[in-house]
Amino acid sequence: QVQLVESGGGLVQAGGSLKLSCVASGLPFRKYAISWHRQTPGKEREQVARITAFGGEGIFADSVKGRFTLSRDNDKNTVYLQMNNLEPEDTAVYYCHAGAPSTPYWGQGTQVTVSS
Repeated sequence: QVQLVESGGGLVQAGGSLKLSCVASGLPFRKYAISWHRQTPGKEREQVARITAFGGEGIFADSVKGRFTLSRDNDKNTVYLQMNNLEPEDTAVYYCHAGAPSTPYWGQGTQVTVSS
């Protein structure tokens, strides 16, 4: 079955960095776009970044543009989200997702907490 596993979350001070990883299995990884989403209690889940199956720099929400970058390693079935200059507003559970928005392929999430 399809499985997405996120890792790399944690507690960091404002201005710090974290690198999240999303490892996929059970699907032809090279054919799938991968996106990162985040959610805080009481708010809707929002997409923060997306990288196509072909790679490239990706697209980013305005709130993270210039601070977050994406990369993918198809040999390792992994997408990385590098988060720099973190702000308390970035505190959330971060999820990765594979494929079109309608596909049900989600990871379990990893908590990112940014202290001020």
